[in-house]
Amino acid sequence: ASLSLSLFLSVCVFLSLSLSFFLSVCVSLSLALSLSLLSRSASSFSHIGFAMSSIEGRVAVDFFDPSPEAQKRRYAFKCHRIKDPANNVDDIYPVHSIAFHHEHNTFATGGGDGYVNIWDGFNKKRLCQFHRYPTSISSLSFSMDGALLAVAASYMKEDGDKEAPSDSIIIREVSPAEVMPNFKKQ
Repeated sequence: ASLSLSLFLSVCVFLSLSLSFFLSVCVSLSLALSLSLLSRSASSFSHIGFAMSSIEGRVAVDFFDPSPEAQKRRYAFKCHRIKDPANNVDDIYPVHSIAFHHEHNTFATGGGDGYVNIWDGFNKKRLCQFHRYPTSISSLSFSMDGALLAVAASYMKEDGDKEAPSDSIIIREVSPAEVMPNFKKQ
């Protein structure tokens, strides 16, 4: 009976902690969702937070910690935009994919503009931009050691039905300089 009561209490404590964590994540998610029209992709980094992308060319970076100090670090930024020289207006593309580098907590975004960007989320800087691929970037994934980035290029119908290049998957080697945050670069 003592073991059953102990197990029951352990489960109750676990559920209570899990509910508390779940509620803080829900609050955090609802705040991040309010920044975007429609979410496209989400990816967590380490055990501290996540990034979420939208169809309007924005990424929100948020943190699981509900403390006011952590929540002050939340932010969103515009990306995957190309200035149209004819009218000096940005063409806005959806951000289809986010992938975190497992070692450096930097992340890659891939968009409907065909570009892959690498970001330093803590310093709020773009580290690099890869050459433009012939069509939309539909998915990204770093290898566990962070030395490779898989890039899936597939037309996502941002411009409606039209002839598009064939789908492809490109495995790209990434250098430390492309994925290492600025404060770690030597």
